[in-house]
Amino acid sequence: MTPDRRSVLAGLGASAFLATNVGAQPTPSLRQALDAAAATDPDEALRLLVPFHAEGLQPGDRLDLSTARAGLTIDAAIARSAFRRTGRSLYRVTPTTGAWKAARLDSAKIDADTAAIQTDAETGIILPRLSLDRTIEALRTAPSNPAIDGQIAVLEGLRDTAPSTPGVGRFRGGPDWYTLVLQRSLGSMTPAYAERRLFAELNHLQARATHLFDQIGAPKGKIADRYTKLWRDDRFLYPDTDAGRIEAVADMNRMLATARTHIPAAFGQFPSWCLNATARSLSAQEIAAGRAGYREVPTPTRPGAYVVDLKDIRRRPRWTLPSVVAHELLPGHMIQLGLESATPPHPLRIDYASAFVEGWGIYAEQLAEKAGAYTDPHDALGHIHWLLFRVARALVDFGIHLHGWSIEQARERLVEWQGEPAYFTPFDVELARIPLEPATRVAEAMAWLTIADIARGKPPVAYHTALLVHGRQRTDDIRKIRS
Repeated sequence: MTPDRRSVLAGLGASAFLATNVGAQPTPSLRQALDAAAATDPDEALRLLVPFHAEGLQPGDRLDLSTARAGLTIDAAIARSAFRRTGRSLYRVTPTTGAWKAARLDSAKIDADTAAIQTDAETGIILPRLSLDRTIEALRTAPSNPAIDGQIAVLEGLRDTAPSTPGVGRFRGGPDWYTLVLQRSLGSMTPAYAERRLFAELNHLQARATHLFDQIGAPKGKIADRYTKLWRDDRFLYPDTDAGRIEAVADMNRMLATARTHIPAAFGQFPSWCLNATARSLSAQEIAAGRAGYREVPTPTRPGAYVVDLKDIRRRPRWTLPSVVAHELLPGHMIQLGLESATPPHPLRIDYASAFVEGWGIYAEQLAEKAGAYTDPHDALGHIHWLLFRVARALVDFGIHLHGWSIEQARERLVEWQGEPAYFTPFDVELARIPLEPATRVAEAMAWLTIADIARGKPPVAYHTALLVHGRQRTDDIRKIRS
C-alpha cells in the first residue's frame, strides 16, 4: 500500500497522538462508578452512570461510558425478557461453563447450578439432546465429587425431555432474545440485515474462489470439492517431522518480516513494541499436555508471539499460513491487543465490545491482501477460505437458531460453503459450540464487515488510529469515526 499525502500527514498526527494518549490514565470517578455498575443489576447500574457526560472526558473514558451504557441497556432488556439471562448462553452448565469448571471445586456453587438447571427445566429451557449428552460426558471427566454426581443425575433425568432441535428460535421469545444477544457484544444491528450482508459476502467470496481455481488450472467442480483436492496436494504440505515444523515456523516468520515493512503505510508510526512479535511452535511439553495454539500479547517490556499448533501439520498447507500470520500477528492481534493492553478498557467495555477483537483480526487479513501478501493465487485461495469459514459459521449460527436447522443440515451447509474445516475448529467442534453460544459467530463476522465497509474511502492511517488507539469499540462508535 503506497501512502498518499493525506495518509502521510495523518500518520504524523497519529504518531504525536499516540505518544500522548497511549497509557493515559482513566478518570477516577468514572472508573469507580463503572466498577460499581459492574457489580449491580443493569437498571441500577444505568442510574449510577446518569451523572456522567461525554463532554470533557478523555476518548478512552468516553468509549468506556458509551459502551457500558449501551450494553447495560441491552442487559436490562434481557432481564425483562422471558429468559432473564445475560451472557453468551441460555444454559447454566455446558461442557465449557459452570461452577464445575473452576480450578477449585466449590460444592455449594455446583449445587446452585444444579438447582438452576432444575428451575430452568420447569420453564422449558433444557440443553438440546446432543449438547446435554456432551455436557454429561464432560462432567464425568471432572474429579469425583458428590455435587458433580448430583448434577450428572439431574441432567440424565432430563434426557427424555431434551429437545432434538438445537436452536433458541424454538422458544417463545427466542428470536427477540437472539437479537439482543447479537447486539450485546456488537452494536446496533438487526439479524435480517446481518444475514443479507453475510450472504452477499458469501457469494462474492465464492466467485473470487472460482476465478482463482480456474487461474491455477484446477479441475472444474464445486468450490468444496476444489478446496478438498487442493488441501491434499503434496506440493504444499509440510513433512510430519520436527524438520517440517521448523520449516513451517520459519516460513511464517519470513511472512511476518515482510508484513512488518508494510505497517507504516496502514498505521503510521505506532509504538515499535507492538511490532515486536514472532511465530513459534508449541513445545513438546505443551503438546503432551494437549495445549492448543495461543497468543502472547506484546508489551513495552516483553515481545509478543503466536504459538502455533502444528501437531497435525499435514492439515496445514503452506497456502493457509499467510492469513494466519496477518490475523494472529501483524497487522492483526499483536497491534490491536498490544495497544489495548497499554490503556486497558474497563471490563464492561471488554464484555460489551467483545466482537471487535475477532472482527479486527479478520479485517487484518484483508489489509494484508492490500499490501500484496497473497500475490500467489494459492495464498489468495487460502485467504478466501479463511473468510469463507468466518461467513459460513455465521450463517450456520442463523440457520440453527432462527431457521430451525438440525445439526445435520448445518453440517451440510458448512461442507457446501467451505469444503474443508479450519484447522483449529473441525466441523464437529464448531457444531457443538454454536448451539450453546447464540449469535457469537454472527457478531464476530459482522464486526469485521462493519470495519471493512466503513473503511472504504477513508485514509487508512487516520482510520486505523481512530479504531485502535483507545481500545475496542462497538459498531455504533465505529460508525461515528470521521477521517
